[in-house]
Amino acid sequence: MPKRTDIHKILVIGSGPIVIGQAAEFDYSGTQACLALREEGYEVVLINSNPATIMTDTDIADKVYMEPLNLEYVARIIRHERPDAILPSLGGQTGLNLAVQLAKKGVLKECDVEILGTNFDAIEKAEDRELFKELCESLGEPVLPSEIAETIEDGLEAARKIGFPVVLRPAFTLGGTGGGFADDEEEFMLMMKNALAVSPVHQVLVEKSIKGYKEIEYEVMRDANDTAITICNMENIDPVGVHTGDSVVVAPPQTLTNKEYHMLRDSALKIIRELKIEGGCNVQFALDPHSFRYYLIEVNPRVSRSSALASKASGYPIARVSAKISVGMRLDEIPIANTPASFEPTLDYVVTKIARFPFDKFADANNTLNTQMKATGEVMAIGRTMEESLLKAVRSLETGICHLYSKKFDSYTEDELLKYIHNGTDDRLLAIAQLIRLKCDLNRIYNATKIDMFFLEKIKNIVEFETPLANNPGNISVLKDAKKMGVSDKYIGMLWHMTEAEIFNLRKENNIFPVYKMIDTCASEFDSYVPYFYSTYEEENEYVVSDRKKIVVLGSGPIRIGQGVEFDYSTVHAIWSIRDSGYEAIIINNNPETVSTDYTTSDKLYFEPLTVEDVMNVICLENPQGIVVSLGGQTAINLAEPLNALGVPIIGTDVEAIDRAENRDSFKKVMEQLQIPQPKGLAVTTIEEGVKVATQIGYPVLVRPSFVLGGRAM
Repeated sequence: MPKRTDIHKILVIGSGPIVIGQAAEFDYSGTQACLALREEGYEVVLINSNPATIMTDTDIADKVYMEPLNLEYVARIIRHERPDAILPSLGGQTGLNLAVQLAKKGVLKECDVEILGTNFDAIEKAEDRELFKELCESLGEPVLPSEIAETIEDGLEAARKIGFPVVLRPAFTLGGTGGGFADDEEEFMLMMKNALAVSPVHQVLVEKSIKGYKEIEYEVMRDANDTAITICNMENIDPVGVHTGDSVVVAPPQTLTNKEYHMLRDSALKIIRELKIEGGCNVQFALDPHSFRYYLIEVNPRVSRSSALASKASGYPIARVSAKISVGMRLDEIPIANTPASFEPTLDYVVTKIARFPFDKFADANNTLNTQMKATGEVMAIGRTMEESLLKAVRSLETGICHLYSKKFDSYTEDELLKYIHNGTDDRLLAIAQLIRLKCDLNRIYNATKIDMFFLEKIKNIVEFETPLANNPGNISVLKDAKKMGVSDKYIGMLWHMTEAEIFNLRKENNIFPVYKMIDTCASEFDSYVPYFYSTYEEENEYVVSDRKKIVVLGSGPIRIGQGVEFDYSTVHAIWSIRDSGYEAIIINNNPETVSTDYTTSDKLYFEPLTVEDVMNVICLENPQGIVVSLGGQTAINLAEPLNALGVPIIGTDVEAIDRAENRDSFKKVMEQLQIPQPKGLAVTTIEEGVKVATQIGYPVLVRPSFVLGGRAM
């Protein structure tokens, strides 16, 4: 059925400020929705309150209201604009909750506004824990023993009946807020009080704990014709017990049997059909690692952070397709590259997502992970093997770590490490790698973590390769093997007592460079050119280098405190300007949540770590006229000097200007030259110097590191 002609104006609700659990993924999905609807000729009115997002740019919607996302303001805008329809499922939990309020207060009925995509009945069945449980039972789908509680007393009674340990899941909250595991009554009482307080409907599901089961997710899509497909399915390396937004996630799943894959796929499709969801939907399962028993954990009747990841992992634009389905189009009528949207994507590579946490800012914070999300953002990496993909993801995080190794664990004993890995943490994989270096039996690691033996074996492969690598400095054959595994130039340099630049030059002399493979949604089954690439050390190249003049823009990497979606905004604007000026615009970035990593934004997208090594590989291939580093936040700024030293033409703000602004000493000299007064101060490089200078200046003093983000360690 072609698109609807009885509606003309559509209101899209954004997701407001970035919070843990609701970050740039909704800027991405909302932007895609606005552009997709305008492409089909609809007038789009957007309401959002976040100035840092590209979504609130005037190029995205016909009208943008920068107003608070609450019932009063949205109702006012609806009464003023009189839209024919509202699309709430692309603005995260904020948009969904607002739409439900607007319907319950009668605003939508009063103004004759229709909800597009998934209807309220489906939203309620997916979001209300009791209704969801009833739905699953009616379909014969297994759900965990659970009870709804609206008071602490009812909750405690339910927990005693179900038996500890239990998990608490507040209704209508985001990122697992207010929930968690309770092992006994004391823990339960503390948690339940908070859980009831944070739920907007003061309702909490008390559920039997299945900590240790595998967690599997399916991103599914359905249109009004009841065509339903699986876009991407993902496996959490961390078992149930860690929120999926905090887990290390791989796609496609590496440890499912064919029977398990189809069993869960059939269940996900049955659920989306029964809920009559129109558009994208995320279904989460818990799978017993020792049998074919599984449970449905939850359904998100909207796009989520997992949807953004699935979109980038598969090259299938979930939000764009969802928006077009919402106006009546069918999957087979929506084109993606040269295949219809009804075609299920195929992945012939391994994608790894690792979350980025704020613990570098909050060193004293508890870094234990549970069902409440703690991550601020995430990175995604693509490789041909699990090892390559995992190592690329680790070095994308920008935590100062370039390999599965952390100095932190050097002094830990085997027993201390086994105790440490018992709970999920932001650095559990690094602790596991250290245990393997200490020759700890993998069965002991499995018993402590319940991480599938397949993943432990892959970490073991990486750790065991460190010995021949360290023992053969300068050996070209070993260097090739290391690159194939995904080991970084920086780590090879550490083992060979060489710098990262020296390893790069050694590779250059011996012509050891990666080839670039394309993500085209169909595993090259059809001839389909999509300008979306990742590197790997194999033989066959799939990229096409044009003879046009090129400019490379470096993105800003993962979202963290001090570096949010504002740099994605500037990256996208830079790309638009470069394209308008007639150059080929190329982006290098690794954040799956952002608009900049949508392959339709630029002429070419390289999904790669933002390190000297990975950027230089692209530059050697593309040979651009220049590279822009001043728009990707501190990430790109910190690459300016090493790239400049390797002869890369940096355009716009250059290395000298960056140094004058960022280096405390250089900045002080400029201020003196301009006779602009500033507080007394001196740049120092040792603690002793610092103490001496502080005494000279006189306390109190302010300590300001150079080249840091958002005043970190200040």
